[in-house]
Amino acid sequence: MKRREIYSDLRCIPPVIVRIDGRNFKNALSRMGFEKPYDERFTSAIVNSIELFFRKSGLSPVLAYTFSDEISFLFRDNAFDGRIEKIDSVIPSYISSAFTTAIAPEEPVSFDSRIIPLHEEDVREYLIWRQDEAWRNCINSYAYYTLLSEGMNEKEAARNLKNKNASDMHELLFERGINISKVPAWQRRGIMIHRKETEIEGFDPHLNVRTTSIRTKVFSDREIPLFSSEEGEAFLEKLLAKKADEQNK
Repeated sequence: MKRREIYSDLRCIPPVIVRIDGRNFKNALSRMGFEKPYDERFTSAIVNSIELFFRKSGLSPVLAYTFSDEISFLFRDNAFDGRIEKIDSVIPSYISSAFTTAIAPEEPVSFDSRIIPLHEEDVREYLIWRQDEAWRNCINSYAYYTLLSEGMNEKEAARNLKNKNASDMHELLFERGINISKVPAWQRRGIMIHRKETEIEGFDPHLNVRTTSIRTKVFSDREIPLFSSEEGEAFLEKLLAKKADEQNK
């Protein structure tokens, strides 16, 4: 029967993005009473799940970029020897379990997964693409739930927004007192999670001297720049170059 495991030897070559998405989260989270369009409890649970993955999963992502219920992990090493079945099952199941532990939902939740092989020079382009989607998700969500709050049903709100571009929705919200450019940066631009070296001060009682040591901690950045800007290019270049140096040591 072993020969019937026809997909078990499919492999990918790093670097790769593993992108996971919440499955049917819109309906499930609505039934659980989360605030719309954004809920801090939900976002914190997603971020905490990613941080736990960095610390406890035994895998070594370079970074994770998240918005809404989507998470993109960048791997430069060959997790599970590149076995796609393993990667696409272990990572979303770990996040599903961590998220469930963090938020104790009233019903089971799950994430699906896909693998995107990249060249190193494609990583910034990929992150720009997903950050653009974070912005579209932000403005669409605010517009949609604003119309619902005014009494429209879901079909009416969707029909009202059909064929509207970002500028149209920006104006729709501004007329209602919502300046979308002033909502929290993490809602507009997403959140970056990565490892960061920090200096820890201590004291050696045997030598009676103060000491310093370098510790690596998982850091979540909610104030990231636009990746398509010069500032964003420098941010990603520094982050990716540093991680490459660390992995080559």
